[in-house]
Order: sequence, then C-alpha cells, then structure tokens
Amino acid sequence: MMAQTGEVHSFDVLIVGGGPVGLSLGIALARFAPGMRVGLLDRRKLAVPKDSRASAIAAGVRHLFEAIGVWDGMAEGANPIAEMKITDSGTGDISRPVFLDFSGHRGPGEPFAHMVPNTASAASLIAAAQELVTIIEPGAVSAFTTGAAGGEVVLEDGRTLSARLVVAADGGKSMLRELVGIRTLSHDYRQSGLVTTISHAQPHHDVAYEHFRPAGPFASLPLSGNRSSLVWTETPETAQALLAMAPEDLAHRIEAAMGSVLGSVEIVETVQSFPLSLVLAHRLAAPRLALVGDAAHVIHPLAGQGLNLGLRDVAVLAEVLVDAARLGEDFGSMAVLERYERRRRTDTALMAFATDGLNRLFSNDVAPVRAVRDFGLSLVNRIDPLKDAFITQAAGASGAKLLKGIAP
Repeated sequence: MMAQTGEVHSFDVLIVGGGPVGLSLGIALARFAPGMRVGLLDRRKLAVPKDSRASAIAAGVRHLFEAIGVWDGMAEGANPIAEMKITDSGTGDISRPVFLDFSGHRGPGEPFAHMVPNTASAASLIAAAQELVTIIEPGAVSAFTTGAAGGEVVLEDGRTLSARLVVAADGGKSMLRELVGIRTLSHDYRQSGLVTTISHAQPHHDVAYEHFRPAGPFASLPLSGNRSSLVWTETPETAQALLAMAPEDLAHRIEAAMGSVLGSVEIVETVQSFPLSLVLAHRLAAPRLALVGDAAHVIHPLAGQGLNLGLRDVAVLAEVLVDAARLGEDFGSMAVLERYERRRRTDTALMAFATDGLNRLFSNDVAPVRAVRDFGLSLVNRIDPLKDAFITQAAGASGAKLLKGIAP
C-alpha cells in the first residue's frame, strides 16, 4: 500500500526508517495486532540493495523472521555457521593457533546463526511490508512535535504524519533522537571497518573465523559455495592504503591475515570502508517516541551482533505494544514505553560494553597482555558450561516470545 504525495495520514504507529529493523517491526505489528494502523516512512524509495554482502542472523532473530513469515524468502541463500574458531594473532605471526572453538549448534540441526545475503533479506522484508504496511516514500523528517494524544512528524515537503506512537528506526545519526534531545554516550574507536566478499580455494565447512590482530579483529564468515564475507578492522590510515591497492595485492594481504586457512583468495566484491564508533542513547523512549536499532545503539562489529541487537529491540517492542493494545492501554504512553525500555536496557548495555571491552583487550600486541588473554581463552575453551553460555548469548533466543518463534 502506497501513501500518495499531498495526502494527510494518521496512524496508530508510525515507523521512521525502512531498514531491516523498521521493516521487521512494521510487519510484526501488522501481523499480531490486527486493526492497528501501521505506517512506515523512509527518506528513499525502498529497494533491494545492489551488492553481495551478507549479515549474520542469530538463531533468535531467525525465529523472529519465521514468526512474521519472512524467513522462507531468505533461507534458500542462507549459509549456517556450524562452528566458530577464534585466534590471537600478533604482528608477523605465521601461524594462527586456535585458542577458542565454539560448536555453533544450540541443539540438533539448529545452528546459532546463519549468514544471509542482504539482497535476500531485503527482498523478503520489503515484499511483506508492502502487503501489510502503509509505505510513505521518499520523505525526509524536518520536525517532530508531541501532544497528549500522539506525535506529529512534519516532512521537508510539508506533509504531516500523525501517530499515537512514533518509532525511530532511522539509524545511528537519528534525526528523531536529536529532535527530542536524547543525549548519547559516544566513543570514536579510531578504527575503520573494511567489508568485502571473497572466494577461496579451500571449502570453509561452514566455519567462521575471528582473528584478533593488533589493529583490531578480522572475521571471515561462511557464505554459500567457496565464499566468505569479511569484516576487517584496521587503523584509518592502513584502511585507506589497503583500499588503494590493486585487487590481487589486497587478496594476498587477506590470505596472509587469515593464515592461509582457506587457501588462495580472490576478491569478488568492491571493498567498502566505514568508521567504527560506539553510540549509546541515554534513553530508549521519550513522550510518544521509542528508539530501536542503530537509533538506540551502535556497537563494534567484532561479534557481528549489531543488527541482531536491533532486531531483539523489535521482538520486545512488538510484544509490549501488542500486549498493551489487547488490554486497551494507550500504547504510546510513557507507562507502556518504559516497559520496553526496562526490558532492553540491560541487554543493550551488556552487549555494547562486552564488544567495547573485547576490542580494547585484543587491539594491541603487548606480550604480557597477550599471554594473559590467551590463557583466558584457553581456559574458557576447556569449560563446556561456560562455552555453552557464550553460545546461548550469541544465539539471542531469550528475552521475548518472538525470539523463540512464539507469537506475542
């Protein structure tokens, strides 16, 4: 359903931001709160991205996608992560000894994560949203005001959209977050993330590798066929130098960084770079406004949990809103939104500070520090209950019904 330019629209819930988080929330509310008028605004026209990148989708988020009816459209191109191997690599190290090895299954036939092509996830989410949600596109926010009964979003072209609740899913530089004055805790890591896709001579056997290196982590994540997705952390200066290299020379650097565990490699997608930072909103809710996804938190990508963290926001917020609607409550009130905030605050903070701490601990080549952390990794590797706890946390299948595949 498409909203036409010039029309005035009123909704129960208006979601601002058409990425995976905003789309998933819109679909969940439309499916599980019949009669709820849901609108979704994006500054661009919704479209499937033209790239071959992929995202790690944890088991809990897969359950969410199954429950809202979009997983089947993603599953064909998805590749399971059956195992994760973690190494600690110093400058000039030739070998990459494995200090920690996680079996990636929460149970028989249930890997803790899948790598899903962004094209597949976007196509499935957009198709479902277009059937269930009123889409307003393109449209950029210029103002946001609130009253006793709801909020109003004014667009740059003069249109006004009103809703009992507005949800900010508009990214790490959220306009709505700024307009209501929610402050953030932020930290510049002074690191850049390089992202690309490679093909390699040896099969990955569904194994993901996380190589902790002095400049930051280097992860290879298994895709279908003999391909892997790379997320490579470097200093901004080194990242720029790598981007300027010829593809074949950069491929040799990638192979060396991986310790040749997958044999010779070839770059099959343009290498992209982006700055890394930590951003945590002081609050996840304000009068008539809830924050989800990157609008609420941006974390270091070393654990591949950024998108999953945002989709866990979706699972909890959808459950809270559906419950409130069934009880006849004003689901845009602070009393309801504070339930969402309480349920998400701890998980968000723990994940943010865990990734921040791991990045600080491993992004150096100081011998005594390496000795202590390698001993710690080896110790964890020998304690099965502790490893199981890490896998359970990474799978993210607790905290909301949708993360268990149960309708709210």
